[in-house]
Amino acid sequence: MDIQMAGSEWFGTSRGGLNRYFTDLAQALIATEGVDVSAFAFGRPPAGAHSWGAPTGSTLSRVRASMSPSPRPGTIVDRHFALYGPPVLGRRRGTRLVTHFHGPWAAESAVGGENAAAVRAKYLWERRRYAGSDLVVVLTEYVRNLLVNDYRVDPAIIEVIPPGVDLERFSLATDEPSADRPIVLCVRRLERRMGIDVLIDAWGAVRAEIPDAELLIVGTGTEGAALREQAAGTGCGESVSFAGNASDIELADAYRQATVTVVPTRALEGFGLIALESLAAGRAPIVTDTGGLPDSVRGFDDSLIVPSEDTVAIADRLVRAIKGERPSAAECRSRAAEFTWDRCVDRHLKAYSRFDS
Repeated sequence: MDIQMAGSEWFGTSRGGLNRYFTDLAQALIATEGVDVSAFAFGRPPAGAHSWGAPTGSTLSRVRASMSPSPRPGTIVDRHFALYGPPVLGRRRGTRLVTHFHGPWAAESAVGGENAAAVRAKYLWERRRYAGSDLVVVLTEYVRNLLVNDYRVDPAIIEVIPPGVDLERFSLATDEPSADRPIVLCVRRLERRMGIDVLIDAWGAVRAEIPDAELLIVGTGTEGAALREQAAGTGCGESVSFAGNASDIELADAYRQATVTVVPTRALEGFGLIALESLAAGRAPIVTDTGGLPDSVRGFDDSLIVPSEDTVAIADRLVRAIKGERPSAAECRSRAAEFTWDRCVDRHLKAYSRFDS
C-alpha cells in the first residue's frame, strides 16, 4: 500500500489539534510494516517524514509548494487540510483520494471574525476539494453530519475513525493528584471560539468554594491579552496563571500535577485531543457539550459533560471534581487506552483497503 499524506504544519513547528493528529498518525503509519508512507507538511518534520519548507510566504506560494511531489500511479493521496496537497490524477492511473475532514475551515473563520467574502471563498474551495474524494475520514458523528448537511458529501464515502493518544508520551506518573494544592488545568488556543472567557467568568464561584484553587491556562492566541485583562478584573486574578506554549514534556507534567482539567469550547469542536491526553495522564477532563468534544467521555462518565455557556454548571462541576467527585486516575487511564494509535491505524488500513476491490 502506497500512501502520500499532505498536512498543514508539523506539530513541532505549530502546535494545534490538527497538526498533532496529522503528525502522530503519520508517524504511526510510517512505523507500520507493509505500508509505504511519504508524509509532507510545512515546518520541521519528524523522522521519516518530509517538509515543503518553512510555513512562510504568501498563501499562493504555500499552495504551490504543497502541490509536489506528484503522486505515483496507484498511490492513495491522503489530504488533511483543504488548502494543501497535490492534484490527484484519477482512477485511470489507479490514484485514489482520501480527505480527512477535521472541521469546517470556512465556519471557523466566520466565528473568528473573517469577512463574508473570504469565508465564502474558503467554503467553495472546501466543497471543491471534498467533492472529488473517494473516501472522507472524520473523527466523530458530529463532524460526519456537518459534511453531509453543510457540504453535501455522500454519506456512503464517509468513515468515522476516532483518533489515538500516545500513552507513553502522556504517562501516568502518580495514582492520584495531591490534595494540598488544587490545580485546574486548561489547555486551549486562546481564541474566542474556545470559550475560555466563560471559564474565567465561572472561576470566581470556584474560588468562593475552594479559596486555594488555582487555574493554569496553557496556550497562545489572539485573545491572550483580553483574557489576561478579564482574569485580572475578576478579583481573583492572582489565582489564574497563563503559561503560554508548553513542550510535550512540560505539558505531560502539567497534566499529572493537575487535580482536574477543563476543556471549554463555544463552537465547532471536532473532537478535542487534549481530553484524551488528560485521560492518559490519569486526570478527568470536564468538557462542554459542543460538537464532537463530549465523545471523549460519553459513556465513560457523562457527568463530566457540561453546558458550554453555563457558568454556574461549569463552576459547580469543577468544585465537585476538586472535592473528589471524579473518576480515579486508573479509570481515566483505562478510558484513554480505548483510543490507541495502533487501533486508529488498523481502522485506517481497513478503510483504505476498500480500494482493492
